[in-house]
Amino acid sequence: MSAPRERSTPAPSLLDHARRLRGAPVPPGGHPLPDSARTARPRGPGRRHGEARATVTDALRRLLAAPGPDPEQALVATGIRDRTVFRAAATLDHPDAHAVRALGRRLVRTGTTLVGVTGGLGLLSRYGQPEDVPHLRDLGMLAGLDAAAVEALTPLDRQGAATVGLAHRARGDALRALADALVPGRTGDLRDLVVAVPADRAHGIGPEKARRIAEATRLPALLRAHPEDPGLLACAVLLLTRMTSRRDYSVEVLRYEEAGELYEAITARVGEPVDDLDLQALLLSLALDLHSGASHLLDRPPGRREAVLAAVGEVPDDLTDPRARRRAAWIRRTAPRLRAAPAAQEPGGAPRLRVEVAVADPGGPDVVETRFLVDGRPLVPWAFGRGPGEPPERLLDTGALRAGDDPREVRLAEAYCTEGCCGALHVTVRREGAHVVWGDRSRPGAPRGLPEPPVLRFDAAAYDREVARAERDRGWSRPARLIAEGLRDRPGPLARWGLRPGWTGTAFGEPDTTVITYDDLPPTDGGTPETSRRQYLWHLPEDGTPPERRAAAALRRPAEEDPRGYPEPAG
Repeated sequence: MSAPRERSTPAPSLLDHARRLRGAPVPPGGHPLPDSARTARPRGPGRRHGEARATVTDALRRLLAAPGPDPEQALVATGIRDRTVFRAAATLDHPDAHAVRALGRRLVRTGTTLVGVTGGLGLLSRYGQPEDVPHLRDLGMLAGLDAAAVEALTPLDRQGAATVGLAHRARGDALRALADALVPGRTGDLRDLVVAVPADRAHGIGPEKARRIAEATRLPALLRAHPEDPGLLACAVLLLTRMTSRRDYSVEVLRYEEAGELYEAITARVGEPVDDLDLQALLLSLALDLHSGASHLLDRPPGRREAVLAAVGEVPDDLTDPRARRRAAWIRRTAPRLRAAPAAQEPGGAPRLRVEVAVADPGGPDVVETRFLVDGRPLVPWAFGRGPGEPPERLLDTGALRAGDDPREVRLAEAYCTEGCCGALHVTVRREGAHVVWGDRSRPGAPRGLPEPPVLRFDAAAYDREVARAERDRGWSRPARLIAEGLRDRPGPLARWGLRPGWTGTAFGEPDTTVITYDDLPPTDGGTPETSRRQYLWHLPEDGTPPERRAAAALRRPAEEDPRGYPEPAG
């Protein structure tokens, strides 16, 4: 008698696997997948991305035309990796939404492989409905499915999408505890957990993570539920301020659907000046962003900027901590300038341009940028959104914005990660009779879906006056600007040592440090090639003195001793 054949145990669906883990703490990166979830890719030369997506799209269309007994295997048989399968499914156009939804649900609920389930998630990212949310949230806790689950959840349940994102990316004890408490089946005192996060990782919370925390915790409602809680208020202000930062690949405050609601919850709590210096600085940052940053683009009632600014009062003079002294000095300089700034004007005739310099809170990660208001509307976050405006040293101190007889291409903003990675915003400035035109815009690397900025035609006389006013403005000056002007106007001390000035500005990531660069003068005999000359970098850290005094001391030093002896050589 022959031995009975062993029956192979069918692999569990990934949804069943995720449900069994529901309520368990999610490790960073998500719960591990079963070994059977990853399929072997066929060997041989890979296909181009467009060709691979077309292959998946054809397979999905065939499945929708004639559903087979195992649609998952049809996707696995393409040999395309899961990320490409997801993107092809997420962008599929099909007239029968019901059929697409049914196929997506079948793949999501019964799929046993990463390829099959991500295909289903891609279909539901466009055709899903609220009843799909529990399945998407469960699957999102598995390793390798978080990005697809977040994209599928976002139009249906932003809180769920944020919870999935935090569960995978939370680092640090406080943020990890908050992420664990937000997972369905887990519990925790949400107020205490939220307040603990900034104290633990104040400088580790980037714009996107701040948005996810606010979405996952429904921060405006939480703030209203604790109307007398100063710690929660400070946390809410910090998270909203982080969302306004340009140090990311998108303007997160514009992606946060409850931004206006959170602003209102905050302004309802700060009707009079606050005493805490850190909170004053954060509120001033919000007021500055409401005036000329991305927050200005939010739907908002009139007077919100003024309501936030009203909470910024007097700052003490007897501070001993250097960081506190710098923040206090920034508040004293910035608050009066913001209060005196003209309000937005209604458009009429030629658009009106205002060029402003925004100096960021020295306690945060941002530095200084040039902002452009067209009829009061900030141009860079609306037309580009991937990074800040160029430093004023590169636009105002060089005369780059002046309109001459010849067209001039000017870079107004650069992506957070550099232009070579994610692009920049360029315009061509040209004079046409009685007008100055900003046209021929170019946004290499800019994200899709941004509105195309119009060609802007300014009254030439008004434009010239505004650019001249911005160039003369010294109210924002940092030591870097004053030093650069001094070296440009008085090159003699450097020339005495065979040197010429280069670029001077604020150190990237260190807003309190000035970087002065200079290099060897070209040889008079033509014997030394340009590439062999040395460049020098001189770092000047903050020393607590006013910018004017600090700049004057730096300019005196090259007249008294060889500048090549104290900087760091480079190049």
